[in-house]
Amino acid sequence: MAEATSTAASGAQRAFDIREALVPLSGLGRLSLRGGPEVMAVAGHAFGVTLPMQACRSTEGDMRAALWLGPDEQLLLVQQSEWAQALSALQSALAPLPHSLVDISQRQLALQVSGACAVELLGAGCPLDLHPTAFPVGMCTRTLFAKAPIVLWRTAADSFHVEVWRSYALYVQHLLRLIGQEFEA
Repeated sequence: MAEATSTAASGAQRAFDIREALVPLSGLGRLSLRGGPEVMAVAGHAFGVTLPMQACRSTEGDMRAALWLGPDEQLLLVQQSEWAQALSALQSALAPLPHSLVDISQRQLALQVSGACAVELLGAGCPLDLHPTAFPVGMCTRTLFAKAPIVLWRTAADSFHVEVWRSYALYVQHLLRLIGQEFEA
């Protein structure tokens, strides 16, 4: 969904490197959308991505994603290059309906946690069962990492998108780096 600020080098049998497993993501706009089923249907059409109606699931489209956070709440992610168009389309389409659409882009930031040890890295601080059968690709939820509230989204078998409030970001990154030291050769 977002562009990584650095690229992970590839190579079989490489030693684990926390700098490659933990990458800040940039260039995302975020909207918190609240409303009933009609709002979600209209918003999905305007946003260009059908909003997920199944609990704790996500949907993706070109440069956009929607994460189900509650029966009446979605986290909408969009690349900055599409931000103005997406916001305008949503505001126009939702104007006649009772809803809440709030720009939360500056409230939080995103991290990508990926690689062979991603589940173990996150599992060391997160109470959820992150095994693929319990937390499959496309699943998302609010949870805690240590004491920090996060939104966790599994984007691939070995990759997670973590949304964290800016006030907790350094804490979460520091803990992930400390945990990652256990895996480094």
